[in-house]
Amino acid sequence: MYVCVCVYKESNLWRNITKKKKEMMKMKDNMNSLFCWSSSVSNKTLLIRLFLSILLCTTNAAFNISTISFDEGYTPLFGDGNLIRSPNARSVRLLLNRFTGSGFISSKMYKYGFFSANIKLPDAYTAGVCVAFYTSNGDVFPKTHDELDFEFLGNVEGKPWRFQTNLYGNGSTFRGREERYELWFDPTKDFHRYSILWTPKNIIFFIDEVPIREVVRTEAMNGEYPTKPMSLYATIWDASTWATSGGRYKVNYNYAPFVAEFKDFTLEGCGVDTIEQIPAAENCTELNTRLAAADYAVITRKQRTAMRKFRQRFMYYSYCYDTLRYPVALPECVMDAYEKERFKDTGRLKIGGGHRRSRRQGRTHRVPDTMNKAM
Repeated sequence: MYVCVCVYKESNLWRNITKKKKEMMKMKDNMNSLFCWSSSVSNKTLLIRLFLSILLCTTNAAFNISTISFDEGYTPLFGDGNLIRSPNARSVRLLLNRFTGSGFISSKMYKYGFFSANIKLPDAYTAGVCVAFYTSNGDVFPKTHDELDFEFLGNVEGKPWRFQTNLYGNGSTFRGREERYELWFDPTKDFHRYSILWTPKNIIFFIDEVPIREVVRTEAMNGEYPTKPMSLYATIWDASTWATSGGRYKVNYNYAPFVAEFKDFTLEGCGVDTIEQIPAAENCTELNTRLAAADYAVITRKQRTAMRKFRQRFMYYSYCYDTLRYPVALPECVMDAYEKERFKDTGRLKIGGGHRRSRRQGRTHRVPDTMNKAM
């Protein structure tokens, strides 16, 4: 199992925990220990984070998945000079500098699937920098596109990265389904696995095998549940206009290049002809059956407890509780009394910064190299 312990240097507990470090490392035959640290924090907050870190990181053993090389499943999307493969093509670095960002796209489209990679985010000052790992079919269905997002939103130096998940169905771009969160670890210090499961029945977002969000398909969603084949994308780009505190903090290219690293790629799903967008029915039946039987397809009781704790502690915006945008909650929303009390009628917690509707302004999915010059 995996045990993640977050230790804050300036807390009163630092010395005592440091003394215990050697004792904990003696247990390495049965666990992997990850120590991360950040700025000062109260003892109460530290204890909460320690408890949640252990709960979240011991939820489940690693998924039983197979990985592929970059060349087996992907092709460069834009900013080719800023996409750097490792010698064996098992990992890729995406760079953002003052001239361009970069990105890659899956070689196939998929009709449902499991999409995953280990990702390490840029460190230091990352305000305005957006790293995205997502599925979309916007190039093929520009007016009726579907999309599932992990979007990492950067921050000023010394502050943690924030991120959001999002869902769009059938071109309903005015009905974004954003949720925003903090993390229980520092995503710049090591790789962490980010995964999206997309089936005809539900969508689950995972971090390190911990489910953080589930969207269950309902009849009332009609066409707003993603159903058309999608490609898998990864990008890094300049999102100064909205990413960090609603655009208050911009990209500072004195810190460039900003580097996001990807490895251990997983693409499990029904491959689709990119021209005809028609999957082979027999292949889809077999692959969808395999997806439904996978260990990541069912949220266990322990995982559901971890997901609830994560959302209670680290989620700071949810569209389901934003009555300013949606006076009537969208049909898939399942109201939680505790969450509703926290978010009141705005969907927001007052923790600094602001939430802003997060369409990628100025960006299409095939972004030209000159995009950032115009931003």
